[in-house]
Amino acid sequence: MRLSIISSIKTNNFNDEHVMEKITEMWKEASSHLKMNAITTYGIYHNYESNYKGDYTLSVGIENNNGKTFIEIPENVKFEIYKVETSDEQGIFHTWRKIWNQEEAGTIERAYSIDYEKYYPNGKVEIYIAIK
Repeated sequence: MRLSIISSIKTNNFNDEHVMEKITEMWKEASSHLKMNAITTYGIYHNYESNYKGDYTLSVGIENNNGKTFIEIPENVKFEIYKVETSDEQGIFHTWRKIWNQEEAGTIERAYSIDYEKYYPNGKVEIYIAIK
């Protein structure tokens, strides 16, 4: 799958005191360029420094060929899919916390190649985690 990148940031969930501010601003910038509720939108996690405690790049992308910057999600990557409880205001955060806890417990082994959140126009959200 080829995604056109709308906006990107480099951050760290644990060592960047402005992480939430950066993520919020990135999504605001991206949404000003397109009608996010009318198309499937992706939050793509890539360029991992190490594991979930290290630096990474987060990009907003869409499926089209009109952009100047693209990212490929390879077809041969195995993904574990997590459905986000969208009735929970913190559903995405809680799902990531669950993923991190599973990793700490050794029940999943992440590849740290590329992960993404998929936001459907109907409000459904899924998180795709690349696994070994």
